[in-house]
Amino acid sequence: MSTKPSVARIAYQGEPGANSHLACTEAYPDHEAVAYPTFEDALAAVKSGDVLYAMIPIENSVAGRVADIHHLLPNANLYIVGEHFLRVRHQLMAVKGASLDTIKRVLSHTQALGQCRKTLRTLNLAPVPEADTAGSARLIAEQNDPSLAAIASSLAAEIYGLEVLRADIEDEAHNTTRFLILAKDPDDAEPEDGPVITTFLFRVRNVPAALYKALGGFATNGVNMTKLESYQLEGTFNATMFHADIEGHPADRLVQLALEELSFFSSEVRLLGTYPASPYRIEAARAAAPPPGTNGNGR
Repeated sequence: MSTKPSVARIAYQGEPGANSHLACTEAYPDHEAVAYPTFEDALAAVKSGDVLYAMIPIENSVAGRVADIHHLLPNANLYIVGEHFLRVRHQLMAVKGASLDTIKRVLSHTQALGQCRKTLRTLNLAPVPEADTAGSARLIAEQNDPSLAAIASSLAAEIYGLEVLRADIEDEAHNTTRFLILAKDPDDAEPEDGPVITTFLFRVRNVPAALYKALGGFATNGVNMTKLESYQLEGTFNATMFHADIEGHPADRLVQLALEELSFFSSEVRLLGTYPASPYRIEAARAAAPPPGTNGNGR
């Protein structure tokens, strides 16, 4: 039987220095961040009580959704208690003494390599796919070869004693990953806590226009749905399950009405959590808004 740790701990998938590790230190600087090799291991650590939370990436503004998580969430039996947005900054790093003139190949996760494609082409560097960013930094440090470099976080460079040869080499300045913070027990925000996000899973009934009818209540009640994604279950090619985020609390009357209509046209609805909306959402909306005095088309 697991005993509760004396110091609050938070799990992440990957190696020390991974972006998930960095997200843990940003959101919970007073918690011990603990690395696990797989998402399943990180979620199991929450279930067993070995850690208090798990910091799990759900989607990236460049690469899209993290597909594995959508398949793990329905059976994880965990609850979402928060969200965190991490601005992803990729650093080009190598061993001490190396330079842009000595490096020839760059190791990193496939997505990181793709997100830095322009810089790699400009520097005439050959990309070498590896399992993850932090693991690539560790390999570079172990091999101590000045012709090799890695793309990883600044935390990874610090952990493995590498020098950053060029900072922030990502092609897109908006490169941001959204993380969900999962816990063993629900800890829903209160209606008076300010802007909140409610996440739920649902499966529509097998009737014509079921999805259209199920979602109609959110439109008629003025409830903003910020995320809707479908995915397959049980080896079928039908969109059998949906993952959705809405702005609002289930205790709000309009949200209640929308969820009631959803339930009527669904065979299953499962609330995963209601949690404070990250301040990043307001910042992103403000940045995307057209300048005052324009019509949204720059005129």
